Amino acid sequence: MVHALVFILEILVAILVFGVIIVVHEAGHFAVAKWTGVRVNEFSVGMGPKIVQKQKGETMYSLRWFPIGGYCAMEGEDEDSDDPDAFSNKPCWKRILVVVAGATMNFVMAFLLLLVALGCCLPAQSGEEKPSFSSVTLSAIDETSPAYKSGLRVGDTVLRVDGKRIATDIDLVMILQSDEDGKFDFVVRRPNGDKQEKVALENVQFRLVEAEDGTRYLSYDFAVKPIKRTVLTTLSQAVKAEYSYTVLVWRSLGSIIRGEYGLNELSGPVGTTEIIADAVDTAVTDVVQNDSTQGLYAFFVLVILISVNVGLFNLLPLPALDGGRLLFLLIELVARKPVPQKYEAIVHTIGFVLLILLSIVIAFSDIFKIIRR
Repeated sequence: MVHALVFILEILVAILVFGVIIVVHEAGHFAVAKWTGVRVNEFSVGMGPKIVQKQKGETMYSLRWFPIGGYCAMEGEDEDSDDPDAFSNKPCWKRILVVVAGATMNFVMAFLLLLVALGCCLPAQSGEEKPSFSSVTLSAIDETSPAYKSGLRVGDTVLRVDGKRIATDIDLVMILQSDEDGKFDFVVRRPNGDKQEKVALENVQFRLVEAEDGTRYLSYDFAVKPIKRTVLTTLSQAVKAEYSYTVLVWRSLGSIIRGEYGLNELSGPVGTTEIIADAVDTAVTDVVQNDSTQGLYAFFVLVILISVNVGLFNLLPLPALDGGRLLFLLIELVARKPVPQKYEAIVHTIGFVLLILLSIVIAFSDIFKIIRR
């Protein structure tokens, strides 16, 4: 009975987290719409039938049953309107601001969560008295390792790996983990007396270790310098980490578009809720039983990744998404003539239907994966 109640609470927390991310996104559209004088007919949290609603001024505020989305319904958003405050009657630049505001708020939310995670929840590494950040400057390297023999040295600051920019240890780990043969092209900044010089190292080899189950993984054979945690370094690391997570999500979206992931590997709201619930369970266990913030930090990172994912996904130039609307607005900005509203509405309607169908398919896939486990 207790386990069932705990499970229900975890699911409720997960739904609340997912709902907050969507509310923040829609609140961005809402706030900028109000600021630019666009009439908002309804601001809804959730989808489906209404639970409760309240009219305040020109706007109806509603809470709906299914916490898988939400919307900010503006006058003249999908049709022509005679209202001078309609979205379609506002200058192009104001409409662009309204459209991008949702994704912008997701990135703002991610940054604020990063400040909390890095400032309050960052766990100390083994041997550390206080938590510190990891740099991308090598502080030690095994001189018998293939990486050392390939040219890596203590003091090297990693700038690029396989042509990809390295801003944080997050970038470095993700790129090194994604390779199968353990060979990489490095660009490092190396101390040379009083100066620093860029050094290109080709085919830097890392040791590959085979686990008992046959899985091979890369052995880094090096350590990086710590960065003392202060107010300034926390702000700096938060900016860099958000960049790294954004790049990570962007590359993942690119892999999905290229068909590198199957449908069974994608997760919708159902699968995401389960992942968040598992993270909540781990965070609570670590704090209560292990007196550790490791699980809590991982939970924050997960929410940050989801928030960045929502922001980036909505900016993709696809019908029914913010990016699709932005594409039409950019065409209008260049052509100095809007695309006829009826044609744009048809495109967004078709896109919305396809998006709903895809969401249903992924939801069923998530449910079947849960059942099979």
